[in-house]
Amino acid sequence: MVAHDNQLCLGQAADLLQSCSREYYTARTEACFNSTIGGHIRHILDHYHCFFQGLASGMIDYDDRQRETTTEDNPDTGGQIIRQYRTALAALDEPLDRVVQVKMATGGDHDQVWSTSTVGRELQFLVSHSVHHYALIATICAIIGVPVPADFGIAPSTLRYRTELGK
Repeated sequence: MVAHDNQLCLGQAADLLQSCSREYYTARTEACFNSTIGGHIRHILDHYHCFFQGLASGMIDYDDRQRETTTEDNPDTGGQIIRQYRTALAALDEPLDRVVQVKMATGGDHDQVWSTSTVGRELQFLVSHSVHHYALIATICAIIGVPVPADFGIAPSTLRYRTELGK
């Protein structure tokens, strides 16, 4: 079920890219750390790449990102990679409780250590991480005039809470 949630989450980005011109995709927005929609999409997809790259060995290194600028500069490339990861998520046949080791820089000048996690927890992380960047993308879109759905960049728990309140 968590992999399905990731598919839906990436589907939000795919939908956005359908209506996003290359000009908007690469527009730098000073008020949002001089970032671009494409830069955030590339960053999200880099994390999915690390996840899938590390599954075979059970060692997921989120610091070993590709930072492929083609994904950052071309919405068609971003959309193609999103489709590939959605397909990979649909085919994912890993037990959610399978133990994996994870590494990610947390700041400071010390060597990063590997932490114990599970496939399910890392899939949860990927949704949370994506939604965080979607919120930044939504801010960029508001500034440059690209419409986004009202639920884009809103955490699933917040959406559920709003539904319960009838908002």
